[in-house]
Amino acid sequence: MQLEAGKKIYFISDFHLGAPDHAQSLKREKKIVQFLERIEPELGQLFIVGDLFDFWYEYKTVVPKGYVRLLGKLASLTDKGIPVHFFVGNHDMWVNGYFEEELNIPVYHEEKRVEFNGKKFLIGHGDGLGPGDHGYKFIKKVFRNPVCKWFFGVLHPSWGIGIANYMSRKSRAATGQSDEIFLGEDKEWLIQYCREVLQKEKFDYFIFGHRHLPIDFKLNEESRYINLGDWLRYDSYAVFDGKEIRLEYYTP
Repeated sequence: MQLEAGKKIYFISDFHLGAPDHAQSLKREKKIVQFLERIEPELGQLFIVGDLFDFWYEYKTVVPKGYVRLLGKLASLTDKGIPVHFFVGNHDMWVNGYFEEELNIPVYHEEKRVEFNGKKFLIGHGDGLGPGDHGYKFIKKVFRNPVCKWFFGVLHPSWGIGIANYMSRKSRAATGQSDEIFLGEDKEWLIQYCREVLQKEKFDYFIFGHRHLPIDFKLNEESRYINLGDWLRYDSYAVFDGKEIRLEYYTP
């Protein structure tokens, strides 16, 4: 696909709206909407690469309350014909038609290969990729199992969302500060995953979230791994201008 002249593609991830509380989440949501309004004149496409929410579950007739400013802004973008793409993350994997039907936003549950201006991208949230972490990979399969999703849906939303928010807080507490430093290319599992892929297929750019640390790593002379960081600490994102991609930081 050829990018329209004067337009850019933006990649952003890990808003974790809802965390750690309503007041801080609302402040972050307003900042994200402000960012989207600033880039809208040059926005060709927007990729939201997972964990938009700290928790999201679509019951048959109920979705979590809140987030109306951001959801309204995303609807406004798609109403204007600007493509928006959403990749589920490990915190918001339980989507079931709301984004497609109400916001006209396609939802991806796996990595996606795309090409813009002759550059090949592999895009995904990044959870469960690469070697190791077998415990989480097992849990991910359980959470994605339709039977498990159905059983969770039987719970009243007040109970279900309460339990999920508690587990999400526990998950962040267990992670602690381990995601604040670059571990080295031999221990960064997404770098290892990228190199495994490159043995079979060439990509110019690997775009992932989940890591919560902005990373721009040169895999070889032709390929780079970009981690988008998050909007809890860094307000970071990546932008492709049709020729090159850059990792940048938003200043309100």
